[in-house]
Amino acid sequence: MGYFVTVEPGVKVFIEDINPKGNKTILFIHGWPLNHNQFEYQFNVLPKLGYRCIGMDWRGYGNSDKPFDGYNFDRLADDVRMVIEALQLKNITLAGHSTGGAISIRYMARYKGYGVSKLVLIDAASPSSVPKEFTNKIIEDTNHDRPQMLQDQTRNFFFQYVSEPKSDWFVSMGLQAANWATSAIMVTLRDENVYNDLGQIDVPTLIIHGIHDKVVPFTQAEETNKLIRNSKLVPFQYSGHCAFLEERDRFNQLLSSFA
Repeated sequence: MGYFVTVEPGVKVFIEDINPKGNKTILFIHGWPLNHNQFEYQFNVLPKLGYRCIGMDWRGYGNSDKPFDGYNFDRLADDVRMVIEALQLKNITLAGHSTGGAISIRYMARYKGYGVSKLVLIDAASPSSVPKEFTNKIIEDTNHDRPQMLQDQTRNFFFQYVSEPKSDWFVSMGLQAANWATSAIMVTLRDENVYNDLGQIDVPTLIIHGIHDKVVPFTQAEETNKLIRNSKLVPFQYSGHCAFLEERDRFNQLLSSFA
């Protein structure tokens, strides 16, 4: 079931709500430059196990409205809060991938974990900022040839072999985002970080991270693990930046047993 939630005047974000009558709820926060559809191999399994799965497109991405501003971590965390309030969610598991992991971390600190009883960080962009040489190159390539940039990044995301159709699927998700939103998130990743937020998280936290991650090195997951109390780091031996796809069966089993 798909619908929209107004997060501020004139801005609505898209919600995919699967199995609304499920016994437990997982709110998925996608990564850059994708949208909620990246989790389709979770959405086709977890509802059968009794979970309510909610996918949220950030502003500027997927089916959501695409304002020109509002792409800093605080505003994106505010959008998550508006969704949790609108849907009256309680005792949920918040699961964020990559930049979505950073947004989830900021949400937990900014709102003291309102409505969230467990946190899952998947190849999360934490704890430090992304190097300027990387982000500035992405911004330049986005403004010059965004389809090629997306193709290049798809290759960086995976450790295992990716078929051409799957690569095309990733690029198509990226192209659903606004150009300005694609660049703006890179500016946020360059100029902001969530280091100071990590010590404020006090719910059980599962950290899943591919040891071959080229985007967010595994050493950063180890540092995040040290900074979050009551957190557990699970290395994924055959994954890069997309553990939820590259080892999806193991990922789904782990997530379902934790949530």
